Order: sequence, then structure tokens, then C-alpha cells
Amino acid sequence: RVQVVQSGGGSVQAGGSLRLSCTASGDTDRTYVMGWIRQVSGKEREGVAAIGGGNTWYADSVKGRFTISQDNAKNTAYLQMDSLKPEDTAMYYCAADLWDNYWPEKVNVADFSFWGRGTQVTVSS
Repeated sequence: RVQVVQSGGGSVQAGGSLRLSCTASGDTDRTYVMGWIRQVSGKEREGVAAIGGGNTWYADSVKGRFTISQDNAKNTAYLQMDSLKPEDTAMYYCAADLWDNYWPEKVNVADFSFWGRGTQVTVSS
């Protein structure tokens, strides 16, 4: 059974920074591909960033502001969010999976099998 445990988030003013952390454990000794998906109330979830196998992906809306990193030994990923904007306000979900010879052009919900519970990020203007 795979568990995805995330932490971080909170409230910050526009221009501020927050850091999210996420650890995946169980079921395998392999390193998981990990990512963040966010959801604004009433809207569909959208991919934010992903990392794995030496690859990274970012949504256009966060490029240059967010940085994803991974500690492979711990199967832990981090999302450093800088220069936050009010439109970044959302519930952020950490997700993990094992991709074999696969890296999508755009990461989305269907790419991940294992999910964290989500953490709220609120950016005030």
C-alpha cells in the first residue's frame, strides 16, 4: 500500500513564499515520480509541477516562480513557491506514481495513481 504524506502550505501575502513537502512510501524500493496538482474551488484540478528520472515539468503559469526538487533516497519532493500571486490560491495535492519510459508533455491528474490529502495555499493581495 502506497502512502503519500504532504505538509506545508498556509497563508501569505502576494509576493511571498511558501514551501510544500511530500513523501511517498510503501510498495516498492524504486523512486517515485512525484508532482503537485492544484484545484481552485469549482474548477478542475490542474498540474503544477512534476519531477522524476532526471526530468522536471512546470505549468506555464508557475515557470520561473516555483521550483520542484526531490530527495530520491527519501522519496520526498519539495515545491518551493516564490513570488506568489492571488491566482495561486488553491488546494494543492501531492501525487506519486511509477512511470516506465514515460514523460508527458503536460502533467495532469490521470498521470498519477497515489495521492496526498491536500493542503490549502492562500495568497492575499
